[in-house]
Amino acid sequence: MDQLTAFLQDRWLVVVIAVVVLFLIVKLVKTVIKWVLVLAILAVVIVYGATYKDKLLEVTDTIGTAVTNEIKDQALKAVTNEAKDATYKKNDDGSYTVSTKSIRIDATPGSNDAKITFMGQTFNLKIDEALQKVIDQAKQK
Repeated sequence: MDQLTAFLQDRWLVVVIAVVVLFLIVKLVKTVIKWVLVLAILAVVIVYGATYKDKLLEVTDTIGTAVTNEIKDQALKAVTNEAKDATYKKNDDGSYTVSTKSIRIDATPGSNDAKITFMGQTFNLKIDEALQKVIDQAKQK
């Protein structure tokens, strides 16, 4: 149902044009061809609406990726700004946690990936030079 609603909201002009064309065909054409044209136009609109789901998913994925990248950038900026207040804690399982007032970094020694918790959202991030500097600085305290 969401697919149909999104299709109607985004492509309402196509539906209006199809209805107008159907109305004209019904009024002007008086033969069996009229019903063939009506069915053909309805089929085209239905197929177009059915394939709209793929386009909607593509747009949703693009927006989701952009939001995720922005959150990761903001988290990296925040952890860099808060590096002086970072605390390092070695966990019982061999992993470690670096915490600031708004960010938590969980990782294992020797791993290139870290689990970042920022603004209530958790995501994985590669440990780059800036993040490693923050971890090292917290470890030295």
